[in-house]
Amino acid sequence: MIVREFFASFCVVFGLLFSHFTAAAPDLLLAKELPAQVVVKDYLISEKYDGVRAYWDGKALWFRGGGQIHAPQWFVDGLPPEALDGELWLAYGGFERGVGIVRQSTPVDADWRQIKYMVFELPNATGDFASRAAKIAQIVQAAQQPYLRAVKQYRLQTREQVQRDLDAVVRAGGEGLMLHLASAPYQTGRVDVLYKLKPTSDAEAVVIGYINGTGKYTGMMGALRVRADDGREFSIGTGFSDETRRAPPAIGTVVTYKFRGLTKNGLPRFASYWRVRVDAK
Repeated sequence: MIVREFFASFCVVFGLLFSHFTAAAPDLLLAKELPAQVVVKDYLISEKYDGVRAYWDGKALWFRGGGQIHAPQWFVDGLPPEALDGELWLAYGGFERGVGIVRQSTPVDADWRQIKYMVFELPNATGDFASRAAKIAQIVQAAQQPYLRAVKQYRLQTREQVQRDLDAVVRAGGEGLMLHLASAPYQTGRVDVLYKLKPTSDAEAVVIGYINGTGKYTGMMGALRVRADDGREFSIGTGFSDETRRAPPAIGTVVTYKFRGLTKNGLPRFASYWRVRVDAK
């Protein structure tokens, strides 16, 4: 009886503590793949940085999935009171190392000194995106923090110019481009105002099962069974390291995969595993 009462009390206390340190996922704007019919001159274009999505609510930094990011106090103290949306970015080719820095429960100052907060949106701000982009530049300039950066936004006139810039960004080690409708008010969700353009497409899916490996992969995972946002289920069988095949992502994990267009049935063609979505929490 005493043990049962102690356990019940423990659960109540733990629940209170857990609720204090977690929060619901922030409602953010998400990008779609760039369609062919977009009128390029109506959009502001920026580089897509391969970092960890981070939402600043004026007091704390949060992952896209809702878990708190434990940044050093000096990093937090230097951020403005306005809500911000952006990427915590290390460097070209530095995604994995950047993830390791940002996900530390006890932040290391020397590591965080290398991180830049690349801001591209003002959540819930009024006005169109062009005016919000100008406001971001003003906020960043006023903050005068070397790690706080406004993502450069600019205009182009043709799809050929966009492709030229995409090629240049990729050659430099970048991930791709973003196109944000200049006249758009602030919105959330995956809506038709923000597009991404990369050499290959990528998307997310939830792991729902495994297919056992054969041949040299006997005793390992051969493929992941996943479910996309639209409910379609399919398998991803390539892109894994042997380490990942021995310890695959748990069921329920959100993973990112790359693909090249869609089949006639609407499934991703040549789906290849990329990585676990690190900003899930």
